[in-house]
Amino acid sequence: MPELIISRDGPIGRVVFSNPAKHNAMSYDMWAGLPRALQDFDADRAVRLVVLEGAGDKAFVSGADISQFESQRTDADAQARYNAAVEAAYQAPQQCGKPVLARIRGICMGGGLGLAAACDLRFCADDARFRMPAGRLGLGYNVAGVRRFLQVLGMQNTLDVFFSARIFDAAEALRMGFVTRVEPAARLDAAVDAWCDSVAANAPLTLRALKRTATALLRDPDDREMAAVEAAIAACYASDDYREGARAFMEKRPPVFKGA
Repeated sequence: MPELIISRDGPIGRVVFSNPAKHNAMSYDMWAGLPRALQDFDADRAVRLVVLEGAGDKAFVSGADISQFESQRTDADAQARYNAAVEAAYQAPQQCGKPVLARIRGICMGGGLGLAAACDLRFCADDARFRMPAGRLGLGYNVAGVRRFLQVLGMQNTLDVFFSARIFDAAEALRMGFVTRVEPAARLDAAVDAWCDSVAANAPLTLRALKRTATALLRDPDDREMAAVEAAIAACYASDDYREGARAFMEKRPPVFKGA
């Protein structure tokens, strides 16, 4: 049964895309459920960051579950509803105020590539395989989606990946800057856990302010958005965590941050 498996592992929120029979292809309910899961993690002060991953070791996400197209995209209204759910899922990692990491094993193609591109960072195993097959399916990729790829891959790599619809491996994904880290499959979990531990130990308000700043700057922000960014930065300096960080530094001990 296609589903999202949602759990909290200490300070880490986890969302597992589970549809193993179809290499974790995304059903409509999975697309629709992702924004809610990330909103809940964003509101949970105990959660410091979120990891998105696929069930098993064969795939992150292979794309949309094409078998649902006849039932879920039967007319213009149904098509619009389905596309809106997909785009909301793509936007959810960026709208989440906390860091969102994609942990990638095996197949990461189509909608899976789009989901990974929407995350803040991507770590993958050396067995990962990537592809954007839009050109083979005859679909028009929307403007917001192309913009996300341009921000991650740049113009040349985006055009290459879309024009050719070719499969590329983990080493090339690293060269293009799509992934931050490539690890042997047996060491991927340890690398992800170590990175998550380091992030979770840092001041939550600082992380939130940084993400808000970076996201705004990529969008050519207006005055209202920049005012919100400046307010988030100012909140760091007004926080108890800022004072705790200074005390911990002077006392030569690890800081204990509370997100306030």
